Amino acid sequence: MHTLQNIRTTRLAGLLAVATLTLAGCGATADAAQDDAASPAGQDVTLADGWVKAADSGMSAAFGELTNAGSRDVTVVSATTPASTALELHETVENETGEMVMREIDGGFVVPAGDTLTLEPGGDHIMLMDLVEPLEAGDEVTFTLTFSDDSTYELTVPVKDYSGANENYVGGDEGDGGMEMHG
Repeated sequence: MHTLQNIRTTRLAGLLAVATLTLAGCGATADAAQDDAASPAGQDVTLADGWVKAADSGMSAAFGELTNAGSRDVTVVSATTPASTALELHETVENETGEMVMREIDGGFVVPAGDTLTLEPGGDHIMLMDLVEPLEAGDEVTFTLTFSDDSTYELTVPVKDYSGANENYVGGDEGDGGMEMHG
């Protein structure tokens, strides 16, 4: 009888050990999937073909293709650079008179999961509002993008001559009806 009880206890302990290992394995898999889904946006986003418009003073803009290799949409909420004291994330839209104007985009740029957002003249772009010094073709500009999850992505892009991107800027608090970006 004593031996039968030992066999039952041993089997029960073995079953409990297998169940514990199985549950631990499931938990590890769930944790790994959760960690993958929660990877910082700054690790999932890259910029290709980036560049900044050359300008002597005032304003300029940054362009390129932001690609999100992650499994969830990410939002760029701000950008900084030593080349400018004020940056805004802009979209270009048609106003009531049919003129194309730039304005700060509410909520930032959403880069869809597994997709690319194109930053281009006449479209979405990063606006450098107050240049610290002239940006000349051949220079390089470093930016830090910040995402809604507070992660960041640092990138460096070349400055290029470009005669376009002269849309009017309609600022929220400017009161002057807008500014033109010249280069």
